[in-house]
Amino acid sequence: MIEKYPHDVSAFTQGLVVFNGVFLESTGQNGQSSIRRVDIRTGKVKKIERLEDRYFGEGMTVLNGAAYMITWLNQTGIVFDAVSLKKIDSFSYAGEGWGLTHDGTNLIMSNGSNVLSVIDPKSHAVQRSIAVTKNGSPVSQLNELEWIEGEIWANVWQSDRIVRINPTSGQVTGEIDLTGLLPDSERRVSTDVLNGIAYNTQTKAVYVTGKNWPYVYQIKIQ
Repeated sequence: MIEKYPHDVSAFTQGLVVFNGVFLESTGQNGQSSIRRVDIRTGKVKKIERLEDRYFGEGMTVLNGAAYMITWLNQTGIVFDAVSLKKIDSFSYAGEGWGLTHDGTNLIMSNGSNVLSVIDPKSHAVQRSIAVTKNGSPVSQLNELEWIEGEIWANVWQSDRIVRINPTSGQVTGEIDLTGLLPDSERRVSTDVLNGIAYNTQTKAVYVTGKNWPYVYQIKIQ
């Protein structure tokens, strides 16, 4: 760990990205789902756009100035202007939505299984699937995603692990164990799982947090 920054403990974090020097964060739970702009150092929410109560917000990523956010069971994605956070479009997909990132061209979505879907951001058609395995065995419960230097990093739900995935082969090339990052003394009843990975492409900083966690941590991988 390099540094820790305050984080809104009411935020059920589903997606986290660095955009224009701030965090964009998507949050979940019916009636509480939102996309928000957050000051990295202070954790202050600078702007928030709430989703309709019927939506359970999930992962989010920014591609070409648009913030794409998916929902859990609604089979609906919502597109926002990444600066104003105003809704500009929506799209549909099959199955559950969990995590979302992009490779610079296409969106990459997780659904809780070991299979990631590569999606065209314009047509919203699935281009291909990536079956994620480690030593030949499926790695499922893949949740929040981040594209970092040619790899897909994924939170594994209900664990303190992040797996690093080769996007071509689907093979897990490494694991990051963040057990103990948030000490037991800092956890409350509402503290949920590790979820949320952000990468600053300029500074190469990696940030992680969790659902209803009091901090965002900047970490350095050895």
